[in-house]
Order: sequence, then structure tokens, then C-alpha cells
Amino acid sequence: MPPNNTLPSSRRAVFRSGIQAGIPIGLGYFAVSFSLGIAAKDVGLSPVQGFLLSALGNASAGEYAVLTLIAANATYLELALMTLIANARYLLMSCALSQRMSPDLPLRHRLLVGFYITDELFAIAIARPGNLDPFYSYGAISVAAPCWAFGTALGVIAGNSLPPALASAFSVAIYGMFLAIIIPAARGDRAVALLVLVSFAASAVCSALPILNAIPTGTQTILLTVLIGAAGAILFPIQEEAEGETEATSS
Repeated sequence: MPPNNTLPSSRRAVFRSGIQAGIPIGLGYFAVSFSLGIAAKDVGLSPVQGFLLSALGNASAGEYAVLTLIAANATYLELALMTLIANARYLLMSCALSQRMSPDLPLRHRLLVGFYITDELFAIAIARPGNLDPFYSYGAISVAAPCWAFGTALGVIAGNSLPPALASAFSVAIYGMFLAIIIPAARGDRAVALLVLVSFAASAVCSALPILNAIPTGTQTILLTVLIGAAGAILFPIQEEAEGETEATSS
């Protein structure tokens, strides 16, 4: 990515616009990643390892899933599979953004934008009219990425220096983040609420029954994610009206 002072004036303006959009995102990332750092400390990660986890992972749910598997002594294969499953939605976001890029956009820009796709950065990029300007994404990333990575590292440091009771209290914040994701979706869709309850119940059953409890925790998480997600897609498909039917009705 070229330094800001070497960019043409139009690109500097787009870059600054991306920075402005990225500031509130970065502040939110810092708060969440700090709690993630507390969780990383609990599984034995150092500040440098926590920093690299967030600098290279770029996904709160995916990183927390990885930390959960690390705590369960999961294998590398289980970590890789869970990361792929938890972050699969970014493949769809990448495809959507690729359709908004100019055909002449060099591959290096496509790779850089694709490396750092998150829900929030995708939302602000896809909302802009016209072709996607990579320098807008670079501006937002230049704020959001350091906040996310350094927030995790500082969370690990704080977890090592805070009293155990206080560090444990901070670690609860990461669960609050997931509740903030789950509850609005569950309130707005009964199918989602049902699947959430089924997930809780299935996880409890796997922990209680001796036969299922013998399965490694990482494998349990992967199997439940795939099976419940597939069941939800089959039983509660999203109904979308075809474009042809819409045009026929309007005509």
C-alpha cells in the first residue's frame, strides 16, 4: 500500500474518507479485542501471540472458536476446520466485493482488500456507490486493524497483571459480544431462536452423555456447527422471490 503522501489528490481524499469511516469501527474493535485478549491469556497465549492471532485472523467469532479449541487441546486439523467453518461467510463477502471492483483493478489490490474483510468493513465498502475504490478500504483498515490487534495484545497484558477476580470479570465481556449478536437475530426470527436453543441443548447433551463426551471437544464443536447449520438451512430456507417473477408481476 503506497504511503499516504505519495497518493494522487483524489486517492488521498478517498483514503481520508476511509479513515473517517474506520474510526468508530476501530474503537469498537478495540473494546471487543481487549476482552478477546483476556480470553487469550486464559489459554496461555503471550501478548505477541495474541497480537499475531488478531493481526492475521481478523475475525472475532473465528478467533474465539480457535481459543476455545486451544483450551480443549484440539489438534491443528480441528483448528483449521473450525476456522474455515466459522469464517466461511467471508468467502461470500469476497465474492460480492469482487463484483464491485473494476475489471482493470490489479491483483495486488484485490488480494489486499480480500485479506482484511470483516462484517463492518464489508458493510461500509459495499454501501458506497460505483466501483469499489481499494484506497477507501485501505483507509478504514489502517484504523481498524491496529485497534483490533493491539487491543488483543493489551488484553493479554492486562490479564497477566490484573487480579484474577477482575480479569475473570473482564473475560465475561466476550460472551456479552456474542449475546449482542445472537439476541437481536433470535428476536427477529423464530427459526434462529429455535436453532440457538437447539445449539445450547446439544452442547449440554454432548458434555453430559459419556459416549458423546468421549469425543474431543474440538470435534464436537465442528460437528454441531455443521449439523445444526445444515439442518437450519434445510428446514428453514430463506425464501427469495426470483427476479423474473418480480418483473413478470410488475409488468
